[in-house]
Amino acid sequence: MCAACGIVSHIPEPQPEPAPEPGQSADAAPAAPPRKFAALRNRDCRPYLFGAALSMMADNIEHVITYWVLWQTFHSPALTGFQVISHWVPFLLFSMWFGSLADRHDCRRVIQAAQALFMAVSVAWGVLFLTGSLRMWEACVLLTLHGIAGSLWGPGEQLMLHDFVGPAELPSAIRLNATFRSLGILFGPVVGSALLLGLGPTAGIFVNVAFYLPLTLFLFRTRFTGHTRDRHARPRVGALESLRVLREVGSHRTLVSMIVLAGLGSFFVGASLQSSMPIFAHDLGAGGAGAAYGILLFANGAGGVIGGVLLEATGWIRPTVRAAVMSTAVYGLTSLCFAFTPSYPLAIALLLVGGVANLASMSIGQTVVQLLAPAADRGRVIGLYSMSSGGLRAGSGFTVGLLGAAIGVHRSLGLSAAALCLGTAAAGLHARRGRDRDAVPAPAA
Repeated sequence: MCAACGIVSHIPEPQPEPAPEPGQSADAAPAAPPRKFAALRNRDCRPYLFGAALSMMADNIEHVITYWVLWQTFHSPALTGFQVISHWVPFLLFSMWFGSLADRHDCRRVIQAAQALFMAVSVAWGVLFLTGSLRMWEACVLLTLHGIAGSLWGPGEQLMLHDFVGPAELPSAIRLNATFRSLGILFGPVVGSALLLGLGPTAGIFVNVAFYLPLTLFLFRTRFTGHTRDRHARPRVGALESLRVLREVGSHRTLVSMIVLAGLGSFFVGASLQSSMPIFAHDLGAGGAGAAYGILLFANGAGGVIGGVLLEATGWIRPTVRAAVMSTAVYGLTSLCFAFTPSYPLAIALLLVGGVANLASMSIGQTVVQLLAPAADRGRVIGLYSMSSGGLRAGSGFTVGLLGAAIGVHRSLGLSAAALCLGTAAAGLHARRGRDRDAVPAPAA
Protein backbone atom coordinates (compact mmCIF):
# COMPACT_ATOMS: atom_id res chain seq x y z
CA MET A 1 0.00 0.00 0.00
CA CYS A 2 1.20 3.50 -0.80
CA ALA A 3 1.93 5.28 2.49
CA ALA A 4 0.70 8.57 1.06
CA CYS A 5 -2.61 7.88 -0.58
CA GLY A 6 -3.80 4.63 0.95
CA ILE A 7 -4.45 2.99 -2.42
CA VAL A 8 -3.54 -0.67 -2.08
CA SER A 9 -1.80 -1.22 -5.40
CA HIS A 10 -0.59 2.29 -6.05
CA ILE A 11 3.14 2.55 -6.67
CA PRO A 12 4.48 6.12 -6.53
CA GLU A 13 6.11 7.50 -9.63
CA PRO A 14 9.88 6.97 -9.44
CA GLN A 15 11.58 10.03 -7.96
CA PRO A 16 15.35 9.88 -8.35
CA GLU A 17 17.03 11.40 -5.31
CA PRO A 18 20.19 13.48 -5.34
CA ALA A 19 23.33 11.99 -3.80
CA PRO A 20 23.87 10.31 -1.41
CA GLU A 21 20.51 8.57 -1.91
CA PRO A 22 20.23 7.93 -5.65
CA GLY A 23 19.02 4.36 -5.31
CA GLN A 24 16.27 4.76 -2.75
CA SER A 25 13.08 3.06 -3.95
CA ALA A 26 9.46 3.62 -3.10
CA ASP A 27 9.25 0.08 -1.67
CA ALA A 28 12.06 0.83 0.78
CA ALA A 29 10.48 4.00 2.15
CA PRO A 30 8.21 2.33 4.74
CA ALA A 31 11.16 0.38 6.17
CA ALA A 32 12.57 3.45 7.91
CA PRO A 33 10.09 5.52 9.92
CA PRO A 34 10.05 9.18 8.90
CA ARG A 35 12.17 11.46 11.05
CA LYS A 36 10.38 13.84 13.36
CA PHE A 37 10.66 17.44 12.20
CA ALA A 38 12.49 16.13 9.14
CA ALA A 39 12.02 19.34 7.13
CA LEU A 40 13.55 21.41 9.93
CA ARG A 41 16.59 19.12 9.91
CA ASN A 42 17.02 19.79 6.20
CA ARG A 43 19.48 22.68 5.86
CA ASP A 44 17.92 23.84 2.60
CA CYS A 45 14.28 23.64 3.67
CA ARG A 46 14.76 25.13 7.15
CA PRO A 47 15.57 28.72 6.07
CA TYR A 48 12.74 28.60 3.56
CA LEU A 49 10.23 27.75 6.31
CA PHE A 50 11.36 30.67 8.48
CA GLY A 51 11.35 33.05 5.52
CA ALA A 52 7.87 31.92 4.50
CA ALA A 53 6.60 32.52 8.04
CA LEU A 54 7.95 36.09 7.97
CA SER A 55 6.38 36.73 4.57
CA MET A 56 3.04 35.36 5.76
CA MET A 57 3.30 37.59 8.83
CA ALA A 58 3.98 40.57 6.54
CA ASP A 59 0.90 39.62 4.50
CA ASN A 60 -1.24 39.81 7.63
CA ILE A 61 0.46 42.96 8.93
CA GLU A 62 -0.54 44.66 5.69
CA HIS A 63 -4.14 43.55 6.24
CA VAL A 64 -4.20 45.05 9.73
CA ILE A 65 -2.80 48.42 8.65
CA THR A 66 -4.56 48.85 5.34
CA TYR A 67 -7.97 47.62 6.51
CA TRP A 68 -7.88 50.10 9.40
CA VAL A 69 -6.90 53.00 7.12
CA LEU A 70 -9.51 52.07 4.51
CA TRP A 71 -12.28 52.02 7.10
CA GLN A 72 -11.16 55.32 8.61
CA THR A 73 -10.97 56.88 5.15
CA PHE A 74 -14.07 55.56 3.37
CA HIS A 75 -16.36 53.95 6.02
CA SER A 76 -17.55 51.64 3.24
CA PRO A 77 -19.07 48.23 4.06
CA ALA A 78 -18.90 47.44 0.33
CA LEU A 79 -15.13 47.99 0.35
CA THR A 80 -14.87 45.77 3.42
CA GLY A 81 -16.57 42.98 1.46
CA PHE A 82 -14.30 43.62 -1.51
CA GLN A 83 -11.27 43.10 0.72
CA VAL A 84 -12.26 39.46 1.16
CA ILE A 85 -13.22 38.97 -2.48
CA SER A 86 -10.03 40.54 -3.84
CA HIS A 87 -7.87 38.38 -1.61
CA TRP A 88 -9.34 35.00 -2.59
CA VAL A 89 -10.82 35.34 -6.09
CA PRO A 90 -7.34 35.52 -7.72
CA PHE A 91 -6.73 32.02 -6.33
CA LEU A 92 -9.89 30.88 -8.10
CA LEU A 93 -9.05 32.55 -11.41
CA PHE A 94 -5.29 32.25 -11.74
CA SER A 95 -3.95 29.39 -9.60
CA MET A 96 -3.86 26.82 -12.38
CA TRP A 97 -2.10 29.20 -14.78
CA PHE A 98 0.39 30.11 -12.07
CA GLY A 99 0.87 26.38 -11.52
CA SER A 100 1.79 26.01 -15.18
CA LEU A 101 4.37 28.79 -14.75
CA ALA A 102 5.83 26.86 -11.82
CA ASP A 103 5.94 23.68 -13.95
CA ARG A 104 7.76 25.48 -16.74
CA HIS A 105 10.08 27.97 -15.05
CA ASP A 106 12.52 28.30 -12.16
CA CYS A 107 10.29 28.36 -9.06
CA ARG A 108 12.77 30.57 -7.23
CA ARG A 109 12.08 33.36 -9.68
CA VAL A 110 8.32 32.75 -9.62
CA ILE A 111 8.26 33.12 -5.83
CA GLN A 112 10.55 36.14 -5.96
CA ALA A 113 8.17 37.75 -8.44
CA ALA A 114 5.34 37.21 -5.94
CA GLN A 115 7.42 38.67 -3.10
CA ALA A 116 8.39 41.65 -5.26
CA LEU A 117 4.71 42.28 -6.00
CA PHE A 118 3.91 42.09 -2.27
CA MET A 119 6.63 44.66 -1.55
CA ALA A 120 5.57 46.93 -4.41
CA VAL A 121 2.00 46.95 -3.11
CA SER A 122 3.17 47.83 0.43
CA VAL A 123 5.32 50.68 -0.92
CA ALA A 124 2.39 51.94 -3.02
CA TRP A 125 0.15 51.94 0.08
CA GLY A 126 2.83 53.88 1.95
CA VAL A 127 3.14 56.52 -0.76
CA LEU A 128 -0.63 57.00 -0.91
CA PHE A 129 -0.85 57.25 2.89
CA LEU A 130 2.04 59.73 2.97
CA THR A 131 0.57 62.00 0.31
CA GLY A 132 -3.01 61.68 1.56
CA SER A 133 -4.18 61.01 -2.01
CA LEU A 134 -5.75 57.56 -1.56
CA ARG A 135 -8.87 57.01 -3.68
CA MET A 136 -11.19 54.04 -3.63
CA TRP A 137 -10.32 52.76 -7.09
CA GLU A 138 -6.62 52.81 -6.16
CA ALA A 139 -7.40 50.83 -3.03
CA CYS A 140 -9.29 48.24 -5.11
CA VAL A 141 -6.37 47.87 -7.52
CA LEU A 142 -3.85 47.40 -4.71
CA LEU A 143 -6.08 44.90 -2.88
CA THR A 144 -6.40 42.87 -6.07
CA LEU A 145 -2.66 42.94 -6.78
CA HIS A 146 -2.03 41.72 -3.23
CA GLY A 147 -4.37 38.77 -3.86
CA ILE A 148 -2.64 38.00 -7.15
CA ALA A 149 0.74 37.92 -5.38
CA GLY A 150 -0.59 35.36 -2.90
CA SER A 151 -1.94 33.10 -5.62
CA LEU A 152 1.32 33.35 -7.61
CA TRP A 153 3.34 32.27 -4.56
CA GLY A 154 1.45 29.04 -3.78
CA PRO A 155 2.20 26.52 -6.58
CA GLY A 156 5.88 27.45 -6.82
CA GLU A 157 6.24 27.05 -3.07
CA GLN A 158 4.86 23.51 -3.13
CA LEU A 159 7.25 22.50 -5.92
CA MET A 160 10.14 23.95 -3.93
CA LEU A 161 9.16 21.91 -0.85
CA HIS A 162 9.10 18.74 -2.95
CA ASP A 163 12.49 19.63 -4.38
CA PHE A 164 14.03 20.38 -0.99
CA VAL A 165 13.14 17.11 0.73
CA GLY A 166 11.92 14.59 -1.87
CA PRO A 167 8.80 12.40 -1.61
CA ALA A 168 9.88 10.50 1.53
CA GLU A 169 9.90 13.59 3.75
CA LEU A 170 7.34 15.62 1.81
CA PRO A 171 4.59 15.13 4.46
CA SER A 172 6.87 16.74 7.06
CA ALA A 173 7.71 19.65 4.76
CA ILE A 174 4.07 20.39 3.91
CA ARG A 175 2.93 20.01 7.52
CA LEU A 176 5.69 22.25 8.90
CA ASN A 177 5.19 24.80 6.14
CA ALA A 178 1.50 24.99 7.08
CA THR A 179 2.53 25.32 10.74
CA PHE A 180 4.97 28.15 10.06
CA ARG A 181 2.36 29.90 7.92
CA SER A 182 -0.08 29.57 10.81
CA LEU A 183 2.53 31.22 13.04
CA GLY A 184 2.72 34.10 10.59
CA ILE A 185 -1.06 34.41 10.54
CA LEU A 186 -1.13 34.26 14.35
CA PHE A 187 1.51 36.93 14.97
CA GLY A 188 0.75 39.15 11.98
CA PRO A 189 -2.15 40.96 13.70
CA VAL A 190 -0.09 41.37 16.88
CA VAL A 191 2.92 42.90 15.09
CA GLY A 192 0.65 44.86 12.75
CA SER A 193 -1.22 46.42 15.66
CA ALA A 194 2.08 47.29 17.34
CA LEU A 195 3.35 48.99 14.18
CA LEU A 196 0.06 50.80 13.70
CA LEU A 197 0.01 52.12 17.26
CA GLY A 198 3.75 52.71 17.63
CA LEU A 199 4.75 54.10 14.25
CA GLY A 200 1.48 54.98 12.56
CA PRO A 201 0.11 53.52 9.33
CA THR A 202 2.57 55.22 6.96
CA ALA A 203 5.81 54.27 8.71
CA GLY A 204 4.34 50.92 9.69
CA ILE A 205 3.55 49.89 6.13
CA PHE A 206 7.04 50.89 4.95
CA VAL A 207 8.66 48.88 7.77
CA ASN A 208 6.52 45.92 6.75
CA VAL A 209 8.43 45.66 3.45
CA ALA A 210 11.48 44.40 5.37
CA PHE A 211 9.68 41.23 6.46
CA TYR A 212 9.48 40.05 2.82
CA LEU A 213 13.24 40.35 2.30
CA PRO A 214 14.60 37.22 4.09
CA LEU A 215 12.71 34.81 1.84
CA THR A 216 13.48 36.84 -1.28
CA LEU A 217 17.23 36.92 -0.52
CA PHE A 218 17.35 33.24 0.47
CA LEU A 219 16.02 32.27 -2.95
CA PHE A 220 19.09 33.87 -4.54
CA ARG A 221 21.29 31.57 -2.42
CA THR A 222 19.65 28.16 -2.72
CA ARG A 223 20.54 25.84 -5.57
CA PHE A 224 17.10 24.25 -5.63
CA THR A 225 14.80 25.44 -8.39
CA GLY A 226 11.73 23.28 -7.84
CA HIS A 227 12.96 21.05 -10.68
CA THR A 228 16.35 19.61 -9.66
CA ARG A 229 14.77 16.16 -9.15
CA ASP A 230 12.89 16.29 -12.47
CA ARG A 231 13.63 13.72 -15.14
CA HIS A 232 11.06 14.91 -17.65
CA ALA A 233 10.63 17.62 -20.24
CA ARG A 234 8.92 20.71 -18.88
CA PRO A 235 5.47 21.19 -20.41
CA ARG A 236 4.44 24.29 -22.27
CA VAL A 237 2.34 27.02 -20.73
CA GLY A 238 -1.02 27.15 -22.47
CA ALA A 239 -4.75 26.61 -22.26
CA LEU A 240 -4.64 23.28 -24.11
CA GLU A 241 -2.15 21.84 -21.62
CA SER A 242 -4.32 23.00 -18.74
CA LEU A 243 -7.40 21.40 -20.31
CA ARG A 244 -5.48 18.16 -20.73
CA VAL A 245 -4.56 18.17 -17.04
CA LEU A 246 -8.17 18.90 -16.08
CA ARG A 247 -9.35 15.87 -18.07
CA GLU A 248 -6.70 13.62 -16.50
CA VAL A 249 -7.46 14.80 -12.97
CA GLY A 250 -11.18 14.43 -13.59
CA SER A 251 -10.71 10.71 -14.30
CA HIS A 252 -8.77 10.17 -11.04
CA ARG A 253 -11.23 9.66 -8.20
CA THR A 254 -8.73 10.11 -5.38
CA LEU A 255 -7.37 13.39 -6.72
CA VAL A 256 -10.90 14.66 -7.34
CA SER A 257 -11.91 13.70 -3.81
CA MET A 258 -8.95 15.53 -2.23
CA ILE A 259 -9.58 18.65 -4.29
CA VAL A 260 -13.30 18.58 -3.49
CA LEU A 261 -12.55 17.97 0.19
CA ALA A 262 -10.38 21.10 0.35
CA GLY A 263 -13.03 23.12 -1.44
CA LEU A 264 -15.78 22.00 0.92
CA GLY A 265 -13.97 23.32 4.00
CA SER A 266 -13.14 26.57 2.25
CA PHE A 267 -16.59 27.19 0.80
CA PHE A 268 -18.74 26.29 3.79
CA VAL A 269 -16.58 27.65 6.64
CA GLY A 270 -13.42 29.17 5.17
CA ALA A 271 -12.52 32.69 6.24
CA SER A 272 -15.97 33.52 7.61
CA LEU A 273 -15.38 31.99 11.04
CA GLN A 274 -12.77 34.60 11.94
CA SER A 275 -14.75 37.51 10.52
CA SER A 276 -17.82 36.40 12.52
CA MET A 277 -15.89 36.09 15.78
CA PRO A 278 -17.09 39.42 17.26
CA ILE A 279 -20.69 38.17 17.03
CA PHE A 280 -19.86 34.90 18.77
CA ALA A 281 -17.81 36.68 21.44
CA HIS A 282 -20.75 39.00 22.18
CA ASP A 283 -23.31 36.17 22.29
CA LEU A 284 -21.06 34.10 24.55
CA GLY A 285 -20.99 36.96 27.04
CA ALA A 286 -17.50 38.16 26.16
CA GLY A 287 -18.46 41.15 24.06
CA GLY A 288 -17.47 43.68 26.70
CA ALA A 289 -14.07 42.13 27.40
CA GLY A 290 -11.41 42.77 24.79
CA ALA A 291 -9.15 40.11 26.26
CA ALA A 292 -11.88 37.47 26.05
CA TYR A 293 -12.57 38.31 22.39
CA GLY A 294 -8.83 38.23 21.71
CA ILE A 295 -8.60 34.76 23.25
CA LEU A 296 -11.21 33.48 20.81
CA LEU A 297 -9.23 34.90 17.91
CA PHE A 298 -6.00 33.50 19.33
CA ALA A 299 -7.53 30.05 19.80
CA ASN A 300 -8.75 30.09 16.21
CA GLY A 301 -5.17 30.49 14.95
CA ALA A 302 -3.30 28.69 17.71
CA GLY A 303 -5.01 25.39 16.95
CA GLY A 304 -3.18 25.22 13.63
CA VAL A 305 0.19 25.86 15.25
CA ILE A 306 -0.41 23.39 18.07
CA GLY A 307 -1.73 20.81 15.63
CA GLY A 308 1.29 21.10 13.36
CA VAL A 309 3.73 20.66 16.23
CA LEU A 310 1.81 17.74 17.77
CA LEU A 311 1.35 15.90 14.49
CA GLU A 312 4.99 16.36 13.57
CA ALA A 313 6.29 15.35 17.01
CA THR A 314 4.08 12.31 17.48
CA GLY A 315 3.47 10.98 13.97
CA TRP A 316 0.01 9.91 15.15
CA ILE A 317 -1.68 10.63 11.83
CA ARG A 318 -0.18 9.34 8.60
CA PRO A 319 -0.86 11.16 5.32
CA THR A 320 -3.62 8.95 3.91
CA VAL A 321 -6.91 9.60 2.19
CA ARG A 322 -8.80 8.22 5.19
CA ALA A 323 -6.93 10.61 7.52
CA ALA A 324 -7.78 13.58 5.32
CA VAL A 325 -11.47 12.64 5.32
CA MET A 326 -11.58 12.06 9.07
CA SER A 327 -9.74 15.33 9.80
CA THR A 328 -12.16 17.30 7.63
CA ALA A 329 -15.11 15.61 9.35
CA VAL A 330 -13.73 16.59 12.78
CA TYR A 331 -13.29 20.18 11.54
CA GLY A 332 -16.92 20.21 10.41
CA LEU A 333 -18.17 18.74 13.69
CA THR A 334 -16.22 21.20 15.85
CA SER A 335 -17.51 24.09 13.74
CA LEU A 336 -21.07 22.76 14.15
CA CYS A 337 -20.70 22.49 17.93
CA PHE A 338 -19.04 25.91 18.15
CA ALA A 339 -21.98 27.47 16.33
CA PHE A 340 -24.43 26.46 19.05
CA THR A 341 -22.46 26.11 22.29
CA PRO A 342 -23.44 28.55 25.07
CA SER A 343 -20.18 27.88 26.96
CA TYR A 344 -17.23 30.22 26.45
CA PRO A 345 -14.57 27.72 27.72
CA LEU A 346 -16.04 24.99 25.50
CA ALA A 347 -15.98 27.39 22.55
CA ILE A 348 -12.25 27.93 23.08
CA ALA A 349 -11.64 24.18 23.25
CA LEU A 350 -13.65 23.62 20.06
CA LEU A 351 -11.67 26.28 18.22
CA LEU A 352 -8.39 24.69 19.29
CA VAL A 353 -9.47 21.19 18.24
CA GLY A 354 -10.93 22.54 15.01
CA GLY A 355 -7.66 24.30 14.23
CA VAL A 356 -5.74 21.06 14.71
CA ALA A 357 -8.18 19.18 12.47
CA ASN A 358 -8.14 21.86 9.78
CA LEU A 359 -4.35 21.91 9.59
CA ALA A 360 -4.27 18.11 9.45
CA SER A 361 -6.88 18.04 6.70
CA MET A 362 -5.20 20.64 4.52
CA SER A 363 -1.63 19.37 4.96
CA ILE A 364 -2.61 15.73 4.38
CA GLY A 365 -4.72 16.61 1.34
CA GLN A 366 -1.88 18.68 -0.11
CA THR A 367 0.56 15.81 0.46
CA VAL A 368 -1.66 13.21 -1.20
CA VAL A 369 -2.26 15.49 -4.19
CA GLN A 370 1.46 16.15 -4.63
CA LEU A 371 2.40 12.48 -4.46
CA LEU A 372 -0.34 11.34 -6.83
CA ALA A 373 0.16 14.15 -9.37
CA PRO A 374 2.19 13.30 -12.48
CA ALA A 375 5.65 14.83 -12.06
CA ALA A 376 5.43 16.87 -15.27
CA ASP A 377 2.08 18.37 -14.26
CA ARG A 378 2.60 18.74 -10.52
CA GLY A 379 2.40 22.54 -10.58
CA ARG A 380 -0.87 22.56 -12.53
CA VAL A 381 -2.45 19.96 -10.24
CA ILE A 382 -1.33 21.94 -7.20
CA GLY A 383 -2.78 25.04 -8.84
CA LEU A 384 -6.07 23.23 -9.27
CA TYR A 385 -5.96 22.27 -5.60
CA SER A 386 -5.27 25.93 -4.71
CA MET A 387 -8.26 27.03 -6.78
CA SER A 388 -10.39 24.86 -4.56
CA SER A 389 -8.71 25.36 -1.16
CA GLY A 390 -8.08 29.09 -1.60
CA GLY A 391 -10.40 30.42 -4.25
CA LEU A 392 -13.58 28.96 -2.77
CA ARG A 393 -12.93 30.78 0.52
CA ALA A 394 -14.65 33.74 -1.09
CA GLY A 395 -17.83 31.64 -1.05
CA SER A 396 -17.88 31.45 2.74
CA GLY A 397 -18.96 35.07 2.75
CA PHE A 398 -22.20 33.88 1.15
CA THR A 399 -22.72 30.61 3.03
CA VAL A 400 -22.11 32.13 6.46
CA GLY A 401 -22.15 35.92 5.99
CA LEU A 402 -25.12 36.65 3.73
CA LEU A 403 -27.13 33.70 4.98
CA GLY A 404 -26.32 34.85 8.51
CA ALA A 405 -27.86 38.22 7.79
CA ALA A 406 -31.13 36.43 7.02
CA ILE A 407 -31.29 33.71 9.67
CA GLY A 408 -28.53 34.61 12.14
CA VAL A 409 -24.84 33.76 12.12
CA HIS A 410 -25.21 30.87 14.58
CA ARG A 411 -27.71 29.09 12.37
CA SER A 412 -25.87 29.88 9.15
CA LEU A 413 -22.57 28.54 10.51
CA GLY A 414 -24.37 25.49 11.89
CA LEU A 415 -26.01 24.75 8.54
CA SER A 416 -22.75 25.34 6.68
CA ALA A 417 -20.86 23.04 9.06
CA ALA A 418 -23.53 20.36 8.65
CA ALA A 419 -23.23 20.67 4.86
CA LEU A 420 -19.45 20.32 5.24
CA CYS A 421 -19.90 17.07 7.19
CA LEU A 422 -22.28 15.64 4.59
CA GLY A 423 -20.02 16.70 1.73
CA THR A 424 -17.03 15.16 3.47
CA ALA A 425 -18.84 11.84 3.77
CA ALA A 426 -19.68 11.94 0.06
CA ALA A 427 -16.09 12.81 -0.90
CA GLY A 428 -14.78 9.98 1.28
CA LEU A 429 -17.14 7.50 -0.36
CA HIS A 430 -16.10 8.75 -3.80
CA ALA A 431 -12.43 8.25 -2.93
CA ARG A 432 -13.07 4.78 -1.50
CA ARG A 433 -14.81 3.64 -4.66
CA GLY A 434 -11.90 4.84 -6.77
CA ARG A 435 -9.05 3.30 -4.79
CA ASP A 436 -8.63 0.26 -7.00
CA ARG A 437 -9.56 1.99 -10.24
CA ASP A 438 -6.99 4.74 -9.69
CA ALA A 439 -4.15 2.37 -8.80
CA VAL A 440 -1.03 2.74 -10.89
CA PRO A 441 0.19 -0.63 -12.15
CA ALA A 442 3.64 -1.74 -11.15
CA PRO A 443 6.24 -1.27 -13.87
CA ALA A 444 7.25 -4.38 -15.75
CA ALA A 445 10.35 -6.12 -14.47
